[in-house]
Amino acid sequence: MIRSFLPLFLLSAWLIPLSHSADRPNIVFILADDLGYGDIEAFGGDDCNVDTPHFDGLCRDGMKFTDAHVTDSVCVPSRTSIMTGKYALRFGEKEKGGPWGFIGLQFPESQFTVADMFRRAGYATGYVGKWHLGTRMTTTDGKTQGPENTDFTRPLKIGVSDFGFEDTFFLPGSLDMFPYAFVRNREWQGSVTTQKGWSAFNRVGPAAEDFVDHEVLSTFCNEADRFIAKQAESEKPFFLFVALTAPHTPTSPEPEFQGKSRIGPYGDFVMNTDACIGRVVESLDEAGISDDTLVMVSSDHGPGHYSGARLEATAFQMKEMEKDGHRANGPWRGYKFSAFEGGNRVPFAAKWPGEVPAGTENDSLIGLHDLFATWAEISGAKLSASEAPDSISFLKQLRDPDAAPARESMVIRGTRGNVYRKGKWKLLLCPGSGSAGRFATLPDSDQAWRAAIKSFGRNPKDHTELEQAPFLQLFDLDADPGETTNLASGNKELVAEMIADLRGVFAKGRSTPGPKLENGRELKVFQPVPGFVWSK
Repeated sequence: MIRSFLPLFLLSAWLIPLSHSADRPNIVFILADDLGYGDIEAFGGDDCNVDTPHFDGLCRDGMKFTDAHVTDSVCVPSRTSIMTGKYALRFGEKEKGGPWGFIGLQFPESQFTVADMFRRAGYATGYVGKWHLGTRMTTTDGKTQGPENTDFTRPLKIGVSDFGFEDTFFLPGSLDMFPYAFVRNREWQGSVTTQKGWSAFNRVGPAAEDFVDHEVLSTFCNEADRFIAKQAESEKPFFLFVALTAPHTPTSPEPEFQGKSRIGPYGDFVMNTDACIGRVVESLDEAGISDDTLVMVSSDHGPGHYSGARLEATAFQMKEMEKDGHRANGPWRGYKFSAFEGGNRVPFAAKWPGEVPAGTENDSLIGLHDLFATWAEISGAKLSASEAPDSISFLKQLRDPDAAPARESMVIRGTRGNVYRKGKWKLLLCPGSGSAGRFATLPDSDQAWRAAIKSFGRNPKDHTELEQAPFLQLFDLDADPGETTNLASGNKELVAEMIADLRGVFAKGRSTPGPKLENGRELKVFQPVPGFVWSK
């Protein structure tokens, strides 16, 4: 399908001059995978036992945000929100695909993305790293793509380059999700004729013969360097999205980083990740464009507690690292997948010489989906009423750490529960951690629902009866950052007000001013609710 764009005579009215200027910087966004708030010294403080000089350097030379969040505590929806400026929960049914990196498109090819926005503003656009937002691959039988029928000798039908990025080099999924092969634009790289699997989950599947897990980070850094060097010769500003695959499992640091940290392989991998951030910054320095470039760095969600000193994924082995003085989730409760802060509060730093005051700290609430509107304001791109409907620019806060917050509230999700944040208040529309399964943060969702029913004295009759403790949780993050004391019972009016606000965000199809938009699916305050909750 060919993507539709505005006619040139209309599009030209939206563009500002294409030449590069100090007001329209190059923008580089580096997104780590599973990097915890406490994995960075500048954020974790004394509870960080890993050296991260490059991320720390961006905090020193720019601004660090201490209340930055992702919309979801798991990869795909978190990245969807960043890419579209729209809560991932609003999207409807996804295109069918296979397992892991074979997933189908997570949003339509026609979806307006950050790359489309930058191209509208006259920027060159590049993407390097993990994608995991779906592709459409060529198959040998014309059926849904998967490990058995994908034709790796033929180009992808739809790849990252079909979402506004002109120059792309990517891995379809995570580093422990087959296929283990790179794609340049739509072309598979190397001979994808073998089977490989890595540590942690040992997912064995299609792989390129020359694909090696501990070489992936350097490969991405080399590609970022290539793009930067190429664009430095152009008068056009550029946007580069660098999506690292670490420190997500498999814990595969390069040989030079093995044994380098004080806490074992996980620490080695975090240091390797930090070094990649340094390499990208160094590429900008070598190209002589650092002063004209805004660099932003963050993570797609909190750390997976199954990572640590052992390469095999092992539940809560991060607890063992905590005994060695390192808390990957920082001072927060919970990990990846959960609705607690450790699952969705992320380290975030921005460096922009002459614009972002160096060595500053900002405690404003921001979401990474707010990058869309922020970048649009910086680049001069004009957004229509339907574009990036949940994104709010924090450019004023970037330039002034004392500026009033642009965002007061935000919708967040664990894998098994919604969250509504409003100022210092955080409402979990679920009991327990909002996560389930072998690697859930405790209390496990199903166990917590059963305990809530027992405390309530009976099964609830409908969703209305869920709008109270023990089925929901209210925390004052100022007084109780560890989310230890549920205040829902004593603040019924506040709970009702926050639920009404959340329903409004759902009903309007947007959380920014503008006309009502349609969601792609029915949205409920409590979603999902286990089936046994309603049984007598």
